[in-house]
Amino acid sequence: MNDLTAVDVLVDPDETTLRHAHAWNARMRESVPDGFALDASHRPHITTLQRYVRTADLDDVYDAVHRTLAATDTSALSYQAVAVKHADWGVPGQGLAVILLRPGPQVLDFQAALLAALAPFTRSGGTAAAFVTDPGEAISDSTLDWVDGYVPAQIGPDRYTAHITVGFATLDDLEAIEAEPFDAFAVRPAGVAVYQLGNSGAARTLLRSWPVPN
Repeated sequence: MNDLTAVDVLVDPDETTLRHAHAWNARMRESVPDGFALDASHRPHITTLQRYVRTADLDDVYDAVHRTLAATDTSALSYQAVAVKHADWGVPGQGLAVILLRPGPQVLDFQAALLAALAPFTRSGGTAAAFVTDPGEAISDSTLDWVDGYVPAQIGPDRYTAHITVGFATLDDLEAIEAEPFDAFAVRPAGVAVYQLGNSGAARTLLRSWPVPN
């Protein structure tokens, strides 16, 4: 058993948002055909918190998330999709595209509560062994560093970049895509889950999930 597991405490978005994500993923794969497809092992999702946790403490992690969720008014969790943007993910000539979201204040409160609840179980210095991989797949340095640095880099109102990853595209195509008008839309949570992470922030293996009442 690996000492550490790379986990993503995430929000599963509503069906309308899933349709948007799959449509954007299809467009990215027109640009980079061998880029990943959103599927059962690459779930469209909204990361709230990524951490390396002790594998032996996973049951305690699930209990901590459950308690935090029970103390949260989930009906108040909301986001607004506002743009398609990209980040450099260490692939020459390509960028990793996301649907950029504007989180409501209750989302930030939920993130802060999760951070405190999981703190006793988190560690730093995770390796590729903490992730789900396909045969022959190497976990990128960008992925390793992103999880290790998620706190403090993605915590709080001035740092948290809520998003849904939709795939790789060439930089030329992304420049054109990002210049297009974007029709904003509301995003609602359908559930909260803990996944084991794969490369590029992919939600690969479902570990535990909880529905969010409509």
